[in-house]
Amino acid sequence: MSIIVNLDVMLAKRKMKSKDLADIIGITTANLSILKSGKAKAVRFSTLEAICKALDCQPADILEYIED
Repeated sequence: MSIIVNLDVMLAKRKMKSKDLADIIGITTANLSILKSGKAKAVRFSTLEAICKALDCQPADILEYIED
């Protein structure tokens, strides 16, 4: 896949656990795990916005495009 999800990196930088982020943004830990693994087919802008707000970051800090 050409889109790399760096959510684990941002969680580590912010010293936050996945469960805490899931609680803050209002999604299940299972759905957050799907996002973190890069297996999600889509991400709602509202979810991306909530993640960025909770982690005080930009979408580009979480999502990266790498050409195949």
